[in-house]
Amino acid sequence: MTRAVCPGSFDPIHNGHVDVIGRAARLFDEVVVAVSTNYAKKYRFGIDERMAFCAQSLAHLPEVTVLPLGAGLLADFCREQGATALIKGLRSGLDFDYEMPMATMNRHLGDVETVFLPTAPQLAHVSSTLIKEVSSLGGDVGPFVPDAVLRRLVP
Repeated sequence: MTRAVCPGSFDPIHNGHVDVIGRAARLFDEVVVAVSTNYAKKYRFGIDERMAFCAQSLAHLPEVTVLPLGAGLLADFCREQGATALIKGLRSGLDFDYEMPMATMNRHLGDVETVFLPTAPQLAHVSSTLIKEVSSLGGDVGPFVPDAVLRRLVP
């Protein structure tokens, strides 16, 4: 059985994430969505709410589970989960430049390979940061987020 981990803060999860995770679920027997918390970062949604968003948004994928990442190394989490791969979505070359050193370090630390999946072109401009900004200014983010997230973003 092959297991992969798809890590992220998912603050909030958006349709680009759902697309990448869904495609990863076709490549691996199991995908663990690891919801991270970086204590130096300010989140709009707490870990429990971000995990609930992920679970609700990915419920149609039976091979996907959602777990908190915790404070340790991602490579250690992958080893604990029995994962042989990390899944990372790429929107552009800038994402690749950011992710490549981490991929190399994770391979060094945990013998885990990183699989890069390109984001669907119609979602390449979408980020959690942009979703929060547009939503807070009254813009329509409905086409870019799952219903569970949209209900929470729109008062």
